[in-house]
Amino acid sequence: MPKDSTMLTLIKTVHTIIYATMVTAVFYTLYSGITDNIGTWTWISVGLVTIECVVFAANGFHCPLTQWAQHYGAPKGYVGETFLPERLSNILLRSFAVLFLVGLGLVVMRLMQ
Repeated sequence: MPKDSTMLTLIKTVHTIIYATMVTAVFYTLYSGITDNIGTWTWISVGLVTIECVVFAANGFHCPLTQWAQHYGAPKGYVGETFLPERLSNILLRSFAVLFLVGLGLVVMRLMQ
């Protein structure tokens, strides 16, 4: 078994990759809605964000990686991205939720035209 610090770094790296993927998916959904460029990647993006939301909600609105991060020594169990402080990450989470909903609304509106 790897050392605690190595494992915590691995957890944070995985979390950062997931975070970056979700940010990309949110912005692609918004882009699709704004430009009326709706295709396969739009639905992949919507699906990824939807899966992320379901997993987050099913875990009591906490990141599922938090328990592992706590086990391997993260302060307060915070997983966090390796490059963002906790406070900024929380603000961005809410901002991305709004951007996704706006993008999804635009996509639906475009499809109804």
